Amino acid sequence: MREDAKLVFIFASICLALSVKYEPNWKSIDSRPLPDWYDKSKIGIFLHWGVFSVPAFENAWFWYEWKTAKDPAVLKFMKDNYPPGFTYADFAPQFHATFYDPDKWADVFEASGAKYVVLVTKHHEGFTLWPSAASWNWNAYDVGPHRDLVGALADSIRNRTDIHFGVYHSLFEFYNPIYLQDVANNYTTQNYVRNKALPELYELVNRYKPDVVWSDGDWNEDSTYWNATEFLAWLYNESPVKDTVVVNDRWGKDARCHHGGFWNCNDRYMPGKIIKHKWENCMTVDKRAWTHRRKIQIEDVMSIEELLAKIAETVSKGGNILINVGPTADGVIIPVFEERLKQMGQWLKVNGEAIYETQPWSQHTDNITFQGVWYTIRPQEKAVYAILTFWPENNQIILGAPVTTTKTRISMIGVETPLKWSLYRNKILIIELPILPVNKMPCQWAWVIKMENLKNY
Repeated sequence: MREDAKLVFIFASICLALSVKYEPNWKSIDSRPLPDWYDKSKIGIFLHWGVFSVPAFENAWFWYEWKTAKDPAVLKFMKDNYPPGFTYADFAPQFHATFYDPDKWADVFEASGAKYVVLVTKHHEGFTLWPSAASWNWNAYDVGPHRDLVGALADSIRNRTDIHFGVYHSLFEFYNPIYLQDVANNYTTQNYVRNKALPELYELVNRYKPDVVWSDGDWNEDSTYWNATEFLAWLYNESPVKDTVVVNDRWGKDARCHHGGFWNCNDRYMPGKIIKHKWENCMTVDKRAWTHRRKIQIEDVMSIEELLAKIAETVSKGGNILINVGPTADGVIIPVFEERLKQMGQWLKVNGEAIYETQPWSQHTDNITFQGVWYTIRPQEKAVYAILTFWPENNQIILGAPVTTTKTRISMIGVETPLKWSLYRNKILIIELPILPVNKMPCQWAWVIKMENLKNY
């Protein structure tokens, strides 16, 4: 192609990109490419924080389980610890966030190796962590900490790190009277959506300019009730983050696992195979809850080995992982959560090339060793990575998937000397793992084998 023709082609491509206008329907919304930064990031941090952090008894559904489900354990907890007539709203003044230090949070997240953070700005209880005009006297500026908790964290993350800032927002609220009136009208009215849910979303985007808008609380009605495509068309066409923002799929019961940007489908979503559409596994370090619990026990917390295995499995199948740690009502990320995040960061500092900016291989795990070995590839290096979440007793790992050549080079990330390998029956790969003193090992918990010049890359 001649040079002038190339320039015309480039100019035409730019004009075409600038002229794209997304329409408020799923066919158009779904045609928008996912910004590259999200897939490259792989790992995010999730923060469930709100009035539910004050009782800190079971989970973020505490209000519902107390007043509607009438869970016996919750009823007993309230009877034993609070006077008659105490209401859920009475918890809000105790949500004071006294020790909330967003700079420290940002430093912990940076040390974790995570590339994005999603803060729960409003859960199903309806309490907003920012001074929302649509949530008068039921927000963290009017009640409790008397502070814009969202803005403080957004500022710290942007001033101190390269991490992308994101917001979680629940569409529905347990006991909002306007929402309950829409329910009583069989969702034929949209007063709640027009006067509460959508105004909050527009506020969040215009004020804090998040790179992630993580929707939830959608499951009671289709996306038409929530006016989801109307909002997303604005988000992609006109918003201040139209070129960088990513969204999930929780925009109505018809949208999950079908529409939107990346797919969450359900909490702790983990497909059994490689999924071509971008997806995310949102999960918790506390195996039992998304929120801080007073009764948390050490056995309830994922070990670093378990966490790294979950990261490896998720990324091998093409997903991102959103790792939840629930802060206390005081604004503290408890030490065991901080430890897990920093351990993760230590591991990623050594082995990040097998996670960040990788893609799934032709298969996510091995056809001989199966569980415990997870594959990723790095196209720019033409390398295949095998993430080992166990160390074999005989210091040998046997793999059936890689097909070697005379030029194949096999190494362990963090170890200078290449690894010795051989073939059994000309097709089964046997790799000799390095025998090193503990203080010379590249990491303590999971190890990455890098294979270059494979025939079946």
